[in-house]
Amino acid sequence: MLNWGIIINVLGLLSSINGIFMMFCIPVAYSYNEDMTTFMYSSVICFAVGLLMMILTKNHKKELKKREGYLIVTLGWLMLSFSGTLPYLVSGTIPSFTNAFFETISGYTTTGATILTNIEVLPHGILFWRSITHWIGGMGIIVLTIAILPLLGIGGMQLFAAESPGPSTDKMHPRIKETAKRLWAIYVFLTMLQTILLMVGGMTVFDAVNHAMSTISTGGFSTKNASIAYFESDYIHWVITVFMFIAGINFTMTYFALKGNFNRLLRNEEFKFYSLAAVGSGIVVSLLVAFVNGYPLEQAFREGFFMVVAIGTSTGFVTADYTAWSHLVVIIFFWLMFMGASAGSTSGGVKVVRHLIIFKNSLLELKKLIHPSAIIPVKLNKKAVPEEIVFNVLSFILIYLLIFIFGAFVMSALGLDFKTAIGASIACIGNIGPGLGDVGPIDNYAQIPMPGKWFLSFLMLLGRLELFTVLILITPFFWRKN
Repeated sequence: MLNWGIIINVLGLLSSINGIFMMFCIPVAYSYNEDMTTFMYSSVICFAVGLLMMILTKNHKKELKKREGYLIVTLGWLMLSFSGTLPYLVSGTIPSFTNAFFETISGYTTTGATILTNIEVLPHGILFWRSITHWIGGMGIIVLTIAILPLLGIGGMQLFAAESPGPSTDKMHPRIKETAKRLWAIYVFLTMLQTILLMVGGMTVFDAVNHAMSTISTGGFSTKNASIAYFESDYIHWVITVFMFIAGINFTMTYFALKGNFNRLLRNEEFKFYSLAAVGSGIVVSLLVAFVNGYPLEQAFREGFFMVVAIGTSTGFVTADYTAWSHLVVIIFFWLMFMGASAGSTSGGVKVVRHLIIFKNSLLELKKLIHPSAIIPVKLNKKAVPEEIVFNVLSFILIYLLIFIFGAFVMSALGLDFKTAIGASIACIGNIGPGLGDVGPIDNYAQIPMPGKWFLSFLMLLGRLELFTVLILITPFFWRKN
């Protein structure tokens, strides 16, 4: 039987934390002489509701199992998305609840798909809130909660497993609370470092903080209508390119690299494949843009690499319209939308490690045709990958493709042309943001019909929680009593 007491208690904690983050927008609004009551009301409502939920369930049974973990993660993300609409609705910047929810869940899932057509007219406090939703969602407020739960006498391993369901099992510390603290320490450090470097390049403090939060979370919300193309600075473009690449690395590998253990990073097969794919695609795209589209070589490499890393890591920042480049380039970008970056990073997509496992397993299947009696395991980083993980990866990719196809079918049924339908489907389930057609890099999702926005919101949630965490909730055996 589900322990609803602990579920409601943890959801209350998440709501309270969300309210605290809303308070961070108050000094921003004050410094720009903007209305502060929006965030005062919103934060008080979230904090009060969360506190009430915690008080009513303070005597709950402190036992957290896998089923409760899956429910908390999915319901937690929905609660954050629903409550996160308050600043938009209270301020009137996004009066439609559907649009406000779409913008909010796009932020928390770090998708970066927006319905806003004129971002620069928004109050600074609202722009800062958009970036905060990215920053919270990037690492996962669930992971932040893991560091707090032990103080309440609750273990957090089940939450961590539900929030990070990928095949990677690396941990920086055997205790989950310490792992969560180290993850957030790296997250904050990289955000601060990029902020400083962007300010050195001429960005204002406000723009630098917002774009650093969006970069490290691989989110993509910008404070400018033209995204990063607004900043006509080669330095800023390259800084963001580098930090998008870093954000796409498994955070445990980043942790070991920061401690000076570069050998562990360089020996990691996923990192090597991720780097090779990014550099290889960047070179191919840059050369095609230079010789087919006639761009100057420096501009071709700068914009080519920027867009490859932006789409490959699912960040979604824009410096150029890649759909206006050659057809071969568009195909490469379509492949990058499926690839994703490393497991254990803030990126979306299928993830590099899954591609690696599939590729290695396929080669072994060919080898077994010659040696049918041989027992040859799939190996990753010189370690045998358990058979159940290989099956999990195969199932994941099959379901991912089926959902993508179903998503494109639904969007076509709602009246979108074929290119826009497949672009919206892959961009949302991959948490990328810009897609193809009418939702490409120079467009947005404002014209999507209301049912389509709710469906794409569901795809964003599926992609952010890597399918199984959400899909398991709609199976009858999940709700069956033990």
